[in-house]
Amino acid sequence: MKTSTEKSALCTAAAPALHETGLVPEMVAGQAAEHPDAIAVASGAEALTYFELNRRAGVFAAHLQALGVKPGDLVGLCLPRCPDMAVAALGIWKTGGAYVPMDPGYPADRLVFMLEDAQAPVLVTNQDLVRRFATWSGAIADTPSLLAGEDRPDPVWSEIMPHELAYVIYTSGSTGTPKGVEITHASLSNLVAWHKRAFAVTATDRASHLAGLGFDAAVWELWPYLASGASVHLADEAVRTSAELLQGWLLAEEITISFVPTPIAEQMLLLEWPGRVSLRILLTGGDTLHHYPPADLPFAVFNNYGPTECTVVATSARLNPLQCPDTLPPIGRAIDNTEIHLLDERALPVPAGFPGEICIGGPGLARGYRNRPELTKQKFIPNPFHSEPGSRLFKTGDLARLLPDGELAFLGRADDQIKIRGCRIEPKEVVSALNRRPGVRDSLVVAGEDESGEKRLIAYVILDETARVTPAELRDFLRGQLPEYMLPALFVRLAAFPLTAHGKIDHSALPPPDSSNTLRDKASVLPQTLTEVRVAGILAELLKLDAIGRHDNFFLLGGHSLLGAQMIAQLRQIFGVEVSLRSLFDAPTVAALSSELDRLAEQKATRAAGAGSAPFRCNAEAKS
Repeated sequence: MKTSTEKSALCTAAAPALHETGLVPEMVAGQAAEHPDAIAVASGAEALTYFELNRRAGVFAAHLQALGVKPGDLVGLCLPRCPDMAVAALGIWKTGGAYVPMDPGYPADRLVFMLEDAQAPVLVTNQDLVRRFATWSGAIADTPSLLAGEDRPDPVWSEIMPHELAYVIYTSGSTGTPKGVEITHASLSNLVAWHKRAFAVTATDRASHLAGLGFDAAVWELWPYLASGASVHLADEAVRTSAELLQGWLLAEEITISFVPTPIAEQMLLLEWPGRVSLRILLTGGDTLHHYPPADLPFAVFNNYGPTECTVVATSARLNPLQCPDTLPPIGRAIDNTEIHLLDERALPVPAGFPGEICIGGPGLARGYRNRPELTKQKFIPNPFHSEPGSRLFKTGDLARLLPDGELAFLGRADDQIKIRGCRIEPKEVVSALNRRPGVRDSLVVAGEDESGEKRLIAYVILDETARVTPAELRDFLRGQLPEYMLPALFVRLAAFPLTAHGKIDHSALPPPDSSNTLRDKASVLPQTLTEVRVAGILAELLKLDAIGRHDNFFLLGGHSLLGAQMIAQLRQIFGVEVSLRSLFDAPTVAALSSELDRLAEQKATRAAGAGSAPFRCNAEAKS
């Protein structure tokens, strides 16, 4: 007779027990002892061997202990993507503490809130970022000073126990403030052990690192490889957001395993690839994957799913190009030591093939939310399928159904949480911030899609009758409280929200953004030169807008780095000049970008024509 667990759980075979695999800090130290001269982390010309990584982490830890860091403390870690982020995290572990990864791009107030909520006694950052923490009263240690001077002896390790925290990562919160997810060493070690086994990671592998420190994908891109003796290679900022540039970088760096966020991965799968490449595995996840890989790809593609609360990955699927091209790719089966249940509103298993909420159990679960006992109790429920004391399930809020082959098909959210380009967004947090802006009476934030299926955040606002606000002013206000990925792409003005017969907001009746209801920064001025006309046309097509003015800002109209990469490719093809993504950030209006294009075209023509030749300029007045 089958038990209730066997009837409802969708889980893999058990992996080796934790004591057989060890904890991550021990595995990394073991690699440093066995392969001291092997490259651990590289960024361009800068590279750290395993010996240097371990030595510098020891120096780092000794300094932190001198500042009062003790076992069990949380230490803030706010650094750009660089080899020192691995040094700092490992050094914090050597003290017996846990790290709080923080993206330097977040607003200062949000970063300070994380430190205060985590009760971190020390923040590790660099000199360029110190000024962002002027309002914080704790100790600040910049990385150069921590690594300078004479080496201190390696600190005496406090014995790290599996149940102790490895890191606390903050995600968007529905109450208007971010919430800290507490991940233990046991949870991290389960992820690492599965990853090493599932993808046959060895010391010869070369892995990419693309994610910013504040996202949990950064954990997955770092520790499975450093625990295996492999090398981790950090891509620069321009490469991270362009499918074409990233492909070239992966090939040039001879990367063998790479995690690529879903939106960029979908673009990369459509590119032409050489018949023989070093890349053997491309991992993707973070958003809904819409396409299967083509049959001629020279590497395997795995689609992965998992909330932050379950230590990055909970399910994984190797995609077969011929699997089922008329449906969305599956998210696969549970990883090692992980159980998946599809439950209804009463926490009962749904029949095979029916939608149910994904509920996850196993050692990958977080301890809970920091300082949020009620939310922890609400989301981490007792596991009704296990008699073991303390066994829990995490209610993800995601919906899925079981496919005939035993894999899971992702169906979306059961609530209003939004994911855009792999970033988790609680609309209520954006609404809470937006409603604090003078002149905004009420607001509603939803995810919309353009004709290409690209998701973007749309804010519907009800303004005071006398309010005169622009999108730029609203974004500047929000930018002081929210990270960039949580800023709405468009603001639509409404007199009132449409309501259902029961008096609730009728989301289906919200008007789509158009030129009549979308807030603009100023009265639109028509493009004045031929370059501006052509640039405005490209932007209008990409942003799915009827018309673009010469002073309209690409990013304030809903543009982002992925669309920017597409636009740069079109500009290269049409104008024959190389425009960087950095140039787009510096010159985001039609007029400014057109001026930059004319300058680049003139330089190119001058070099090509030589003395006495007139440079080509696309700068004549446009005809109406």
